[in-house]
Amino acid sequence: MHRIFTTSVASVYPHYVNKVERKGRTVAELDAVIAWLTGFDEAALREHLEAGTTFEEFFAAADLNPGVSLITGSVCGVRVQEVEDPLMRQIRYLDKLVDELAKGRPLEKVLRS
Repeated sequence: MHRIFTTSVASVYPHYVNKVERKGRTVAELDAVIAWLTGFDEAALREHLEAGTTFEEFFAAADLNPGVSLITGSVCGVRVQEVEDPLMRQIRYLDKLVDELAKGRPLEKVLRS
């Protein structure tokens, strides 16, 4: 089992916030990306963050968007569509979306609209 699986989402979320804010994006946009991927509204996301939910529990409770198959490309040199472990692939999907948001890609494109 990879260490990230048992890491709390709340411990990584501030890093996501810093990454997108440094590039002029907002927490609301970040939360919209997370909502699109997981189906969690703002209240559900806050509950998971406050509860210290691990990535494993977070994605087990998520209702993944059917459009996740449209998420392609690399994160840290790893092609997300080629990651074999389903949980690791879901975490990489989130990383990829956050990266795209931080790189200035329009929100509509990040959300595969």
